[in-house]
Amino acid sequence: SWLLLLDHASVTLQEIVLGFGMSVVVGIPLAIFIVYSKIFERVAFPLMVSLQTIPKVALAPIIVMWLGYGLMPKIIVAFLISFFPIAISTVIGMRSAEKEMIYLVKSMGANELTIFIKIRLPKALPNIFGGLRIGIGQAVVGAVVGEFIAAEKGLGYLQLISQVRLDTPLLFASVVVLSGLGICLFNIIARLERIAIPWHSRRTELAD
Repeated sequence: SWLLLLDHASVTLQEIVLGFGMSVVVGIPLAIFIVYSKIFERVAFPLMVSLQTIPKVALAPIIVMWLGYGLMPKIIVAFLISFFPIAISTVIGMRSAEKEMIYLVKSMGANELTIFIKIRLPKALPNIFGGLRIGIGQAVVGAVVGEFIAAEKGLGYLQLISQVRLDTPLLFASVVVLSGLGICLFNIIARLERIAIPWHSRRTELAD
């Protein structure tokens, strides 16, 4: 039974990681474009908010109809759910840099790339990692929602099957494995945060 759980967990993990990875690759650059381009912000921001207001459970069957029963629909649902918090957190972080500091550095001859690398990005990293922590949890939800709609493997699929068969131990075991998966992924992000911005982690620990 543990082999069965591990087999299905590996499929769900793949969906989560790929969906989350896609949300990072798309969300962070999109947020940077929003910060640096007012025109892009006026076009992209309303679309992002509109997409966020649509329940992903309602979108999932449509995505399945388009993409079939493979991994891709679950990856797309995980991406759609985890994308928004990552993008918004990055925008907030990029805009949190003090304008006085930016003006000072500009007056010293720094270009936009230098300002981005030396000021905006370091200032935004705590917010970005905050968005990543939320996003990884959302990606877990997205993958399972996709498996509930249409799947042939995965922990969400296993929960449905065990519910139909009234197999309560397997149902609880799949929930426990899914929770463990989410906790492990969250801790990986937290660990990466401590490596990337150790000064912020130390400050947080001192505040606690």
